[in-house]
Amino acid sequence: MFFDKIVRPALYRLSYHDPELVHERTIAVLARLGKAAPALGGALRVDDPVTVLGLRFPNRVGLAAGMDKNGRALPAWAALGFGFVEVGTVTRLAQPGNPKPRLFSLPASDAVINRMGFNNEGAEALAAKLARDGKPGVPLGISIGKSKATPLEDAVEDYRFSLRALHPYADYFAVNVSSPNTPGLRQLQDRTALAELLGELRSTSLELAGGGSPTPVLVKVAPDLTDEALAELLEVAQAHGVAGIIATNTTLARDGIAPAESSLAGQGGGLSGRPLTARAAEVVRFVHDHTGGSLPIIGVGGIMGPDDAIRLVDAGASLVQLYTGFALHGPGLVRRVSRGLAARR
Repeated sequence: MFFDKIVRPALYRLSYHDPELVHERTIAVLARLGKAAPALGGALRVDDPVTVLGLRFPNRVGLAAGMDKNGRALPAWAALGFGFVEVGTVTRLAQPGNPKPRLFSLPASDAVINRMGFNNEGAEALAAKLARDGKPGVPLGISIGKSKATPLEDAVEDYRFSLRALHPYADYFAVNVSSPNTPGLRQLQDRTALAELLGELRSTSLELAGGGSPTPVLVKVAPDLTDEALAELLEVAQAHGVAGIIATNTTLARDGIAPAESSLAGQGGGLSGRPLTARAAEVVRFVHDHTGGSLPIIGVGGIMGPDDAIRLVDAGASLVQLYTGFALHGPGLVRRVSRGLAARR
């Protein structure tokens, strides 16, 4: 309540009520504080270890991609209690993203609309940063996507470049083919395109592993897929050795927006937060049931409290991620969700 009533309103007043400026300033502060993070260790982290994807996670609550695209505040996330961190989405080419304004806060709806467009410094810049500063003290996922300037027919090489550049640092890769904010990207979820992409990434991953265990590759899916399209995607994913599924990305639907914020419903981009809670659980359950529980699932979407995370785990998720809930309600949510999941075991 302190964050909701005092901290968040102050952040918005100081940032001229610009959500993207709030975000940028928050990351900048966390990047500076992160230098002291090793002294904190895991003091704020709930101990609830689990092994998924062949990796040991100190707890099941991770930071979703999009919050720290360029890995600027990696030590801070571990210090805040996250059991793993996913950076990105990063693209082969550095790019500014879509024109501003492109991020909209909907507090009455407990939601956010964004059309950021994969704004990031590029795969090579992230690789250089990780080489210089090292990884966080928890597993690191790296979300990779297609550069906007790259034609769809050349998308495979875009993803392969990023996979190669970042392979030494990723504990797992998330293949983002489901963001609504890069033109044509969701076409890569279609059977033929996805099969080609995943086949090439699998081959590249095996090659880079040099006979060892390849780095797990997961696919992040859209909540807007029909059951038939999702079933087809899962069949392709399993046929090409995908290690897991991240469910879900943001939605193009506008259900669940409060009447007081209906004027923002027309903004283009993906909706996240409370309006996605039920759909995320539906998709997680579908993935779990359709695959017979054979594919690990990272559940993400609309986790605003422990009960939401528990529902995703009950639906079949092995791990969960926070984004909008963390942005709107602060770091206390990490501990509350982690405690809720730990008590459930």
